[in-house]
Amino acid sequence: MKVLLAAAADADRWREAFAARLPGATIAVWPDAPPEADYALVWRAPADLFARVRVRRAIFNLGAGVDALLAVPGLPAGVPVLRLEDAGMAEQMAEYAALAVLRAFRDAEHYAREQRAGRWTPLPRRDKRDFRVGLLGAGVLGRAVARTLTVLGFPLAAWSRTPHAIAGAAVYAGIESLRPFLASVRVAVALLPSTPATRGLLDAERLSWLPEGAHLVNAGRGDLVVDADLVAALDSGRIASATLDVYRAEPLPPEHPVWHHPGIVMTPHVSALTRIAESADQVAAKIAAIERGEPVSGVVDRARGY
Repeated sequence: MKVLLAAAADADRWREAFAARLPGATIAVWPDAPPEADYALVWRAPADLFARVRVRRAIFNLGAGVDALLAVPGLPAGVPVLRLEDAGMAEQMAEYAALAVLRAFRDAEHYAREQRAGRWTPLPRRDKRDFRVGLLGAGVLGRAVARTLTVLGFPLAAWSRTPHAIAGAAVYAGIESLRPFLASVRVAVALLPSTPATRGLLDAERLSWLPEGAHLVNAGRGDLVVDADLVAALDSGRIASATLDVYRAEPLPPEHPVWHHPGIVMTPHVSALTRIAESADQVAAKIAAIERGEPVSGVVDRARGY
């Protein structure tokens, strides 16, 4: 079995992990690439990868978001693309979302401002029953976030392209239901992939559908949100705060207004880091299943983009 590893970072650690789990495989590490490989294991694939290497059996994306891989020139049409499913990311995403929701619910930014100003101004306790959290995305990550927020006692709603039941959450499906979904939540947590249908989804009009003083958390993809429209909504007070982990350009350019906006908490794409051991376990198990002629989950629908 010939395997090509093309990972933009931590290539040595990835190679060690796969060598331990695929003992019979010959593993080449980009840019040292054979003309053919049975499997390609990639993250931020170089533009000439598929021009140089013919991949015969499957291409594994070493992360959850596949938009960058689907845009690589020459991606072979007849070879299945597989994404990571959880691999330790769901727990991290649940932690990140819970932190952002609790920060909004408990008025953490208010108290930080008051501390800096030397003021003692306690606020009345909010009624959690009136603080509904909405999840944009109802997949593996969305369900993990929902479980955590349910334990914390928050009422939930979930929106997705097609109906997906989430225990304890009111379900909204389809673009026609996006407005009533957004109007019903105090915090919107975006976990959607980047697809033609989701890019720019949260623009000025749709942000205005949120209740005044609502909060936005984006841990999905940076292009879900129109940056200028979000900044305008924050400046006007229409949106109370935003927590952002993903951006259209990463690293975020130093001149970008997000860096110093008082209404934004930003983190550098750390909400759910890929964990090498868990990811290698999952990929190796799927390769073994493919070799046995068995079906595997996580195959990307290229038309949908996930």
